[in-house]
Amino acid sequence: MNESKSFDVIEEIIKKRGVTSRIFANREILHPDYVPDVLPHREGEIKKLAEILVVSAKGEKPSNVLLYGLTGTGKTVVSKYVVKKLVEKASSIGSNLGYAYVNTRKLDTPYKVLASIASSLGLRIPYTGLAISEVYRKYINALENWSGLHIVILDELDYFVKRNGDDLLYKLLRINEDLSKSRVSIIGITNNLYFVENLDPRVRSSLGEEEIFFPPYNAEQLYTILKQRAEKAFHPGVIDDSVISYCAALAARENGDARRALDLLRVAGEIAERENALVISIEHVKKALAEVEEGRVNQVIATLPLQQKLVLKVAVNLATRKGFTTTGEVYSVYLEEARRRGLEPLSQRSVSQVLSQLDMMGILIAEVRSMGRHGLTKVIKVKEEVAKLVEKALADT
Repeated sequence: MNESKSFDVIEEIIKKRGVTSRIFANREILHPDYVPDVLPHREGEIKKLAEILVVSAKGEKPSNVLLYGLTGTGKTVVSKYVVKKLVEKASSIGSNLGYAYVNTRKLDTPYKVLASIASSLGLRIPYTGLAISEVYRKYINALENWSGLHIVILDELDYFVKRNGDDLLYKLLRINEDLSKSRVSIIGITNNLYFVENLDPRVRSSLGEEEIFFPPYNAEQLYTILKQRAEKAFHPGVIDDSVISYCAALAARENGDARRALDLLRVAGEIAERENALVISIEHVKKALAEVEEGRVNQVIATLPLQQKLVLKVAVNLATRKGFTTTGEVYSVYLEEARRRGLEPLSQRSVSQVLSQLDMMGILIAEVRSMGRHGLTKVIKVKEEVAKLVEKALADT
């Protein structure tokens, strides 16, 4: 497509739909990074975190905190909400409090994470080129010149540690030993309920000085959250309560993931917009579900190492053929396949952990079931629509 034809296509879309949306009043409100003024159904978690961190408003170092729970349970938005409120309070009383937020899945190397933390204090760190020790030194110097309390929020920490080990986390947890005028406090966020079990004991005790668990939302709670956002995100009359309830019910079925519910609502609105519709319908939500599902599956699979992709492929093939499979069956077939490809196989325990991770990500469904005198076993299932997406994404594996 040449440049003039590309421009003609854009002009045609603008002419058809206009520049101003007839669906969205403010679509940013439905994005996961948006922090609303009110967080329904997380009052208890807000109170717990605020009670731990409140001393930071007057410059005292609070305990490090670990927030854990499944994806979309409000961990990120609550941490940002509480810390921002405390930064505002500290500013009003002349206290020096700042914070850095890093999604360690997106910035997935120690250099990128440390550079992002340092840049929150105004430092200009090149994208590459410095030794990590040099970035650390610059951050230390900036902290000492700044003379305040710095709260560092590390999101999706389980993914980062699994990929890079816990050396950087250990260094950040011990950073106050290198400081005299400033202090650093860490908030770790993880989707993996068993994350701390695999950490070095020194890291575990320092990171988990305080822990807060975030339970999944139910359908009623998700409806409240969506309703609150929809009232500001869409123009009046664009969406009715039945469509919001449908989105909430779909997300409640998927581990009570509020982020997923908001994605469904936003994408449904975008589909309605593309179709030049005046209202969002349940059909738009169904189309959004297919888009969101495919995007999520592709994103998860793209981040998996080859061995884990192989485990997933074996599990999906077995579960699809038989209706379900077990960890033992998956491991047996995976073992043959890994050896056939000349790979050093993972242990059975590692394969079991991979299956648990895929369950938490919503790709597989893993249930522990009693087999009578044979004891307990993990039964693996996969939804038909997800199986098709996985098979498509792993076609070349």
